[in-house]
Amino acid sequence: MNTTELILLNIKETRRRSIKIWEAIPQNKLDWKPDEEAMTCLEMVRHVLESEYYYHLAIKNKGSLKEFESPFEKRPLISVTSELEFAETYHQKFLEMISTFSDENLTDIQIDRSDVGYVRSLGDMLMRIGYHESVHAGQLLHYLRTMEVDRPRVWD
Repeated sequence: MNTTELILLNIKETRRRSIKIWEAIPQNKLDWKPDEEAMTCLEMVRHVLESEYYYHLAIKNKGSLKEFESPFEKRPLISVTSELEFAETYHQKFLEMISTFSDENLTDIQIDRSDVGYVRSLGDMLMRIGYHESVHAGQLLHYLRTMEVDRPRVWD
């Protein structure tokens, strides 16, 4: 496997495990959150999917976007299934874009997000995207534990 294939594998595996967690959230607990400042379960699912869309555009732009109109923003939050169905096309385009990068691209292309405190190589940025999703997967596992809901086995 080359580096791009490994990054794709990481992103796909992270998403596969996130979906296991997301689908384990009972419908009647989608609006649950541990405190007033936190995101609800469903808001966190939306946040992960919408962030991937933003990151995709930021990579194409080689940096943060001056303006961002999210196709997710105007949609009502209904269910995990509706969020996944809506995001699927965007996710596939993101994966397709990643598959086009060479090892040299991963090192040489710089993504300028100095507005939020960093400039990183494309490879680093792609790993950060997977890490972002995995952090939220861990948060949702904690939510499920706190709600006393059975947690899925993600370490298969």
